[in-house]
Amino acid sequence: MANSPDFLAYLTELMRDGGVPTTSRRMFGGHGLYADGVFFAIVDDDVLYLKVDERSRAEFDALGCTPFTYATKEGVQQALSYLRVPDEALERPDAMGRWARLALGAALRKAASTKSPARKKAARKTTSR
Repeated sequence: MANSPDFLAYLTELMRDGGVPTTSRRMFGGHGLYADGVFFAIVDDDVLYLKVDERSRAEFDALGCTPFTYATKEGVQQALSYLRVPDEALERPDAMGRWARLALGAALRKAASTKSPARKKAARKTTSR
């Protein structure tokens, strides 16, 4: 099932009002969300999943947030480091802003940890604002 244009518009408005201006791009039947060119969220079947890492995962786990999964060619379910956004974030811009910033931080840390100079430069540029 595809994402509804209304849901995508709602998410970008909610995030903008929460202080995280966001754009979306189609990807693999769903959408990726970006802040300043940094990929930090997946929207699939009108469900938002945010990037997590070892520093942010516990907050999501404490609320029982489930992972984004997909089926491989072999039919095996594969989980990614993106967890479903807490319900509270879908109700208030301030809550969405907080959760989106946690996800953006995880995405920036991941980009900074790669050996690609271009990714490290993008991460430094975004975090120096």
